[in-house]
Amino acid sequence: MDLTGRPFYLDKDQLAWVENTLASMSEDEKIGQLFINLTIRRNPETIDRLVNRYHIGGVRWQGGTKEEVWLQNRLFQEKSRIPVLIAANCEAGGNGALSEGTLVATGAACAAAPDEETIRDMAYVGAEEAGTVGCNVSFAPVCDVVSNWRNTIVNTRAYGNDPEQIIKLSRTYMAEMKKHGIACAAKHFPGDGSEERDQHLIMGCNDLSAEDWEASYGKVYRALIEDDLECVMAGHICQPAMSRKYRPHLKDEEIMPATLAPELLQDLLRGELGFNGVIITDATHMAGLEAKARRRDFIPGVIAAGVDMILFFNDPDEDIQYIRQALRDGRLKPERLDEAVTRILALKASLRLYERPFPEESALSKVGCEAHRMMAEKAADASITLVKDTQNLLPVDPEKMKRVFLIYLQQAPAGSSAGLDAGKQRLIRALTDAGFSVDAPDDFYERDRKHPGPFNRFQMMESISREEFRQKYDLVIFAVNMDGYAQTNNVRLSYSSGHSFEIPWFVPEVPTLAVSLNYTNHLYDVPMMKTFINAYSSTEPYIRKLVDKITGKSPFKGTANELVWCGRWDTRL
Repeated sequence: MDLTGRPFYLDKDQLAWVENTLASMSEDEKIGQLFINLTIRRNPETIDRLVNRYHIGGVRWQGGTKEEVWLQNRLFQEKSRIPVLIAANCEAGGNGALSEGTLVATGAACAAAPDEETIRDMAYVGAEEAGTVGCNVSFAPVCDVVSNWRNTIVNTRAYGNDPEQIIKLSRTYMAEMKKHGIACAAKHFPGDGSEERDQHLIMGCNDLSAEDWEASYGKVYRALIEDDLECVMAGHICQPAMSRKYRPHLKDEEIMPATLAPELLQDLLRGELGFNGVIITDATHMAGLEAKARRRDFIPGVIAAGVDMILFFNDPDEDIQYIRQALRDGRLKPERLDEAVTRILALKASLRLYERPFPEESALSKVGCEAHRMMAEKAADASITLVKDTQNLLPVDPEKMKRVFLIYLQQAPAGSSAGLDAGKQRLIRALTDAGFSVDAPDDFYERDRKHPGPFNRFQMMESISREEFRQKYDLVIFAVNMDGYAQTNNVRLSYSSGHSFEIPWFVPEVPTLAVSLNYTNHLYDVPMMKTFINAYSSTEPYIRKLVDKITGKSPFKGTANELVWCGRWDTRL
């Protein structure tokens, strides 16, 4: 383990800090370094317990205002004897770190844009905004190679299906993060995107042949490792062909996700690919891991397999005891523990966390600032993609096609207290401001919020006179904003109610324009749409630029890849 080489490049002072810190640590402190805690409670007592009783090595959080998160992370660094890694999911900009942060561009939007300026801006804003609260690790880039159009786990998060483009965009992302002193964790090794299932719910399975894996995922990881990638996030995803390359006699029942597969982590990732950085698990509450072994076995098991850091406790006392017991009974060797802790300390030393000042609270003014919002607007302009317009509908003149009937398909609310999709009102405002007159009937969820009752479903089924409809409207806009994972293995277009008026009966009646505000694979479910746009986001900048492009004020600049056709002939018509 050469800490003076890739990716740490430690100098004499940094090496001394690693060696002295390791030598000073108790066994409990070493065990604690293995864990990244998911912080929801951020009071000083909780933080003190996490760093001084459990000695956590890193933290990620959910919720909280930017002021609350800033104070939380400052307390983590002030109270901890060994500085902590502070991680965020900056996959699309600052929104991955803070609720007030700026979404600049998803991975799919970055891939659609004509040059690297979009991803450079996305990474810059993500680093700037996450950095204001002390973030020093980004769980990105999402460097998965999406070859299966049905996959919605990384459909918009990854950079598409071309390994060369993925390498180029990932490198640009990493370079921008490095400028801001933020390490990157590329994910999800050995690779999501080749199948449609969600590792939150089931062990993922990358079923490519060894040759195809090498030509795609292998090519990507080799390039990023050569570019000094600091961390790799291992997914709860198996790769049978590569496992059997190193363990030819493995039985089917012995195939494990990468997080528990030493042949993938040690023989492939560390050995063949030459990765010397920190390996982190994906979240350990996912069924892709939890359904493969008892927690008491897989918590020490992932470390024994070659992982260095474990993402999220279940019960801190229990998880730590599992490691202790494995050290006692020999399932986990003290040398393997020291190796993992050494790499964790080396990452912290490479970032100079032991001497790095915490950001001043005044830096929070960068979060969601006008300059960052303008970058999001520029990214929207560059990426929004006209997939097809075989009816030659565009551009639409509001003076000639003024009367719009808007169907807006949103994800079902998570519960009675969950808000409805704000994108619908943003789209109505933007169309109205452009000169359209918009009718946007309530869907089932909206009706049920206003007047709960059994008749709402029947009202959604009410028929509309076709001739009256043709007299009343000049244009139908059919907007889809499906979202989410960890609930179903893939997310498809879904109507708010069965047999509802939302189903596209109107396409032959009135010129219809369809737009996806999220996933790029919806043509499979609505191939009858002759004009289709992928707009990638329902935020204000994307909605405004979408309407500009519909009305011809701005040209379409984004480019779609072949996956948008979903392997069908009828989607191209």
